[in-house]
Order: sequence, then C-alpha cells, then structure tokens
Amino acid sequence: MQKRASDEYGRRVTDLYDVMTGNGSYSSEYFSAEKVPYHSVETLMVEAPDHGHESVSETFSFWIWLEAVNGKITGNYDGVEEAWNYLEKHIIPDSKNQPGNSKYNPSSPATYAAEHDDIDGYPSKLIFQDGIVGEDPIAKELSQAYGNWDIYIMHWIIDGDNWYGYGQQGDGTSKPSFINTFQRGASESTWKTVPHPCWEAMKWGGRNGFLDLFTVDNSYAKQWRYTAAPDADARAVQAAYFAYIWAEEDGVNLSSVAAKAAKLGDYLRYAQYDKYFKKIGNCVGSDKCSAGRGKNSAHYLISWYFAWGGGLQGDWAWRIGSSHTHSGYQNPLAAWILSTQAAFKPKSSTGAKDWATSLDRQLELFRWLQTPEGCIAGGATNSWQGSYAQPSSDITTFYGMWYDWQPVYHDPPSNNWTGMQGWGMERVCSLYYVSGDERAGKVCQEWAKWVKDTTRVSGGEIVHATNLDWSGNPDEWNSSNFNKSNLNRSLHGTVSSEGVDLGSIASIIKGLMWVSMRDGDQEGINLSIEVMDAIENYKDDLGYSSHEARGDYDKFGGEVYIPSGWTGKNAQGANIKSGVTFIDIRPKYKQDPDWAQVEEYLNGGNPPEFNYHRFWAQTEIAVANGLISIYGLQKDGSSNNDNNNSSNETTVCSASITNQGYKCCKVGCQTIYTDADGNWGVENNQWCGCGTAPAPKPKCPVAITNQGYPCCKSCGTVYYTDADGEWGVENGDWCGMPTKC
Repeated sequence: MQKRASDEYGRRVTDLYDVMTGNGSYSSEYFSAEKVPYHSVETLMVEAPDHGHESVSETFSFWIWLEAVNGKITGNYDGVEEAWNYLEKHIIPDSKNQPGNSKYNPSSPATYAAEHDDIDGYPSKLIFQDGIVGEDPIAKELSQAYGNWDIYIMHWIIDGDNWYGYGQQGDGTSKPSFINTFQRGASESTWKTVPHPCWEAMKWGGRNGFLDLFTVDNSYAKQWRYTAAPDADARAVQAAYFAYIWAEEDGVNLSSVAAKAAKLGDYLRYAQYDKYFKKIGNCVGSDKCSAGRGKNSAHYLISWYFAWGGGLQGDWAWRIGSSHTHSGYQNPLAAWILSTQAAFKPKSSTGAKDWATSLDRQLELFRWLQTPEGCIAGGATNSWQGSYAQPSSDITTFYGMWYDWQPVYHDPPSNNWTGMQGWGMERVCSLYYVSGDERAGKVCQEWAKWVKDTTRVSGGEIVHATNLDWSGNPDEWNSSNFNKSNLNRSLHGTVSSEGVDLGSIASIIKGLMWVSMRDGDQEGINLSIEVMDAIENYKDDLGYSSHEARGDYDKFGGEVYIPSGWTGKNAQGANIKSGVTFIDIRPKYKQDPDWAQVEEYLNGGNPPEFNYHRFWAQTEIAVANGLISIYGLQKDGSSNNDNNNSSNETTVCSASITNQGYKCCKVGCQTIYTDADGNWGVENNQWCGCGTAPAPKPKCPVAITNQGYPCCKSCGTVYYTDADGEWGVENGDWCGMPTKC
C-alpha cells in the first residue's frame, strides 16, 4: 500500500519500523524466529529482564503501539492484528498451560504469606488460617462472561530463545518458555533473583524444585504460576484503542482487536484488588484487618502485579491481587476506554462500571502525588511492608492507603528513574487530549511546567532529568482539594542526575505533546519537536542508541542470597547454594560475545560500555515522531489538530485546478504562480491549488468525534446528554453539539 505520510517525521516512523520488523516480515534482530519481540537486540543486558533476549509483556504492548502508528502513517493496519495474535500465542498462557482453573474457589482465593523488606526473610511461611483472606468478587462474573475459568492476561516475562533451558512445561527445549524471577520482596533487585520455570515440575532446583526458596509449606506440590505486570496490559488496551480509531478514520475495521483488548481489560481488574482481598483503608494486622466482602477490597488503581496458579494435575487453583500501587503504572486512559468506548466495553456485568470508578480514582492519585515542581511522586499501599504492618504516624493517606515514595522495590528506589514520569503521565495527557477531562488537564498542565524546566536541547544534544530524589509527604487526601492551590508544599522531587535516556525522554515528550496539542501550547510543541529532531543525532543502523557505561555490572560478581543448607541445580547446569553469585547461576553468559568487557571490569578494569537497542525505547521514538506527522505539528505553530487554534487543513481552491487532477494545498501555502485557473503552490514537489482557508469547523467534544460521529454544523436542539457531551441530530443522524453555543 502506498505510504500516505511523506513528511520527515512520517518517514522516520516507516524507516524505523522497517529496521525493527525487517520490512514487516518480523525477521530482524529485534525478533526471534518464532516472532517473539526481544527486550533488546543485545543479549548481554540486565535491568528488569536479566537477559536481552527475554521478552516481557511491556515489549508486546509496545509492539501493538508500533503497529498502530505505522498503520496510521502507511494506511496498512495488518500488523496490528498480527501482533495481537502473537501476543496471544506467546505470552498469554493457553488452557493447557493453566490447567484446573475451574477448581478455583472465589470464596478462598489463596493462602496468606507475608512479604518481607529484607531478602533473608525468605522463604516466607504460609499461614493456613481462616478469616485472613477475603473473597474474590469478580471470578464468577468473568467465567460467566467468557465461558471458562482461564485468565486472559499476559504473564510478565518469557525466555525468547530458551536461554535458561527450561522449555515449556519442563520439556527443556521449546521456545519461548514461561519463566519467572522476582519473588522475594522489596530488596530483591534483578541481581539477586533466582530464575525458575513457571511450570514447576520439580525437574530442576532442589528437592522441592524452587518452591522452598520462596515459601515455607507443609508439603510442596507440582504447580504452575504466572504473574501479570498490569501496566503492560493496560498499555496494550491503549495502543489498541489508537489503532482502532486511526484505522476507523481510514475506513479499516479493527473491531476484532478491540474486542480482545476489552477482554484483556476485563481480566485486568484483578490489578484493582488488595493482594489478599482485604478491605481497603487502615488495614493493619494480617489477622486483624478485615477480610474483604464484595468489592470493599478494591482500591480501583492499577497495582504492581497480580498472580494466579494451580496444580499441574488440574486439581486446585489460586489467585492474588496486589496491595501496592505506583503512579508510573497507572493508565487512566485505559480506564476511560474500557468504561466509555462501545467497541472496548468488557463483556462482564460490572467491568465497565469498575473502570469508570478506576478512572476517577487514578486521576485523584496523580493529583495527590503531584509535587509543587509538577513531577509525580511514588504511590500508595494497603499493606505496609507487605505484611499489613503499622506505618509511622507521619505517613499520609489516600483513601486509607499509605504514601510510599518507593513502592514495591527499593534497590534502586522504584520512582527515582524518570521513565516512570513519562509512562504514567503520557497516559494522563493522552486522556486529556481525547476526552478533554479537566482533571487530567490540571495534572498535565502542572507536569508540563516540570518537563520544560528539566529538558533542554543544545548543540544537537539532549539533556534532561534522568533520576529524581524524593522528600516529604503529600497532604492527607481529600477529593475536594483537586483544584486547590498550594497542595503538597512539603513534598518535593529534586533532580539528582541529568543525561540522556532516549526511551524515557521520548515517553516524556509524548506526554508533553498531548497536553500541548490540547491546549494550543506552542512552547510545548516547539520543545517536543526540538527534542525529536535532536534524537536523530543518536541514530544508527539498528535504530537509535546512546552510549551507556554500566557501572552496575560489577554486580555480575555479587552474591545471590540462598539460605544456608539449600542446594539445587538449574537447567544451565549451575549449582545453586549459599554464597553463589549472579554469574555463577548464569554460566551461559560467559559464552556471550560481550562477556569479555564485563570480565575485565570484574578484574579491576573500567565499566563496560554499550549502545543498547531496547524494543520499547525504539517504539516510543517511533510513536513520538508519528504523532508529529499524524497531527501535523510544526514549530511555526501550524497544526491539523482540531482542538488547537491553528490548523494544517486543506485550502478551498479553484475547481479549474482540481478538475485537472491536482489537489488543493494546505492552509499557509505560498502562491508561486497564477494563471487563468487560479493560484498555484507547491507541496512535496507537486503542484497544488493555493486557495483560501476553509470556514472554521465547529468544535465539539473529542469523545464524540472519536466514536465516528461528526460535529453538528451549527448550534441547535440538544436531544441527549451523556458523559461524552451534548448530542444533536442532523440529516437523521447523531452529531456532537458545538461546545460554544
């Protein structure tokens, strides 16, 4: 199909797309032979994944984004459905990989085990006591809506090349394979994890497989276990939504993808619940805080994880939520999509209603965590220290949940990295753009000031805040304070390091673009374009990268905590026992082509240096460039965004010109030739008719036009009013009433 976007920013998208996907074949350094998108091209890579050719649910969600923006630029949306099909195939466990869910008892979801801040608190003892764990209020309605008890959610991590050697269901060879790492509390960084198979057949590990590294049980059964990273599933919904509306504008129907995204969003509600379904608010004491009944265990935020599992024989199953929430994981746009957009309405009886509640709650959370500087602090928890402990009296609350400046993990503190600013706020600001929600606008406008204050381009180089330090507490939350001035005067986020993190700054710039487009903020648009233009200076044969010196790679030689007396062996043949190091239990890393420079560093040399190509970061760059192209943003202020005072619309030109097959030029064109047919200009090296600007279009809510309805041509009778706006009727069909009547 012929590419429609011929501007520079559109070309950047298609050029990068072709590099990443092998011209749409998915045969490239970014994909495995099985069409698994790798976390990074490079294999020697440790951050949240501990190997570059692992893939995570984050990666798959960004693949949907990549296909969405490429679809809008080229007009070919085939990749959206193809990407979702591979998402289903590779990272959502199918029925055979999660047997026995029908044996799940929603009245007794799981057995309680405390989390511990220190890794040596593990394994954690399972407490078999009635009355601690509350009931699961959504399991039955989900099974009724979809006809089975399986969970339709991405597991967070898979081994793309079966590098660890566990295979699927313990076969040792198939790929990709479901694995897991994090299991042992807030101090367990990636460097302290023990990778293990999700399908625990006790073929590797110790006498109980790997289970007794994590929990103390009376006896251990062979079992399967999966964990969701809910922000990725929410991002997949968000990306599917933009694919859907952009395709609809181009006459392409992606309703099948929308339906799958709606289903994903329905199950994603497990992220809205306390880990052990205990009541929300002032929940102190695992045996004293009330077990939840109905939905009083829902915090309605998007938590850090939820998990589910069961016996390999299909004879029992369990589910847990998460008590911990992080601002960077929230996605109020996904909540809006799942609660207001017909194509994305969940099938369950209360799914849309729950997401409507979540929309309000998430926006309040962002405002509660907003510093005077504009950046967003960490999050909130319903289970202090993961064990329903009593926090100190100076900790403030949000609906009874306590403020946590470093939710979930402490090494390094989880909200120091500014990528969390971009991830969370891009969703708030895109919500503001598509819906006009003034609450989102308030948060985004304050945050945009912080972005402008901490981002600069000089000499073609980008310098921005890469890490933050946090101090103080937010004010005690009251929803009536949303628009109050001088909030959180004691809460501060201070820039602790600057540099360039290409993925993070692209995420941040996307957020800045959405709010700037909505508000007609040319300063914000200018900065966005300057940053994206400067990112071109970091372009290479594989996409974009910057030089990274990895001083943290000394932890390849750091100890991984194993309790004294525990011994076992993993599928790479490594012996696991007290005193082993990260590299000891990953001996295959010594075969990696980049290992030599790490080894030299461990022997006293300089930190190794890399130019990493992360799938998610490349995609953020592609989408940010795509937004500039799709919405016609320009530094001189012209834009084709109808929510803006400026436009990039087509002029009304002479019929004598269009009858010859020429198009009308865009508004702002220059007349360079005049004849009897009219005034002529040139665009993209083609003659066009340089006419007059069209009459202004009536503005109506984007929530209406995004459903495919036009704005009414003039003010008239309002026949219906709902959350989307006021509706009129013209020519026998619904239309959106102009906002200024």
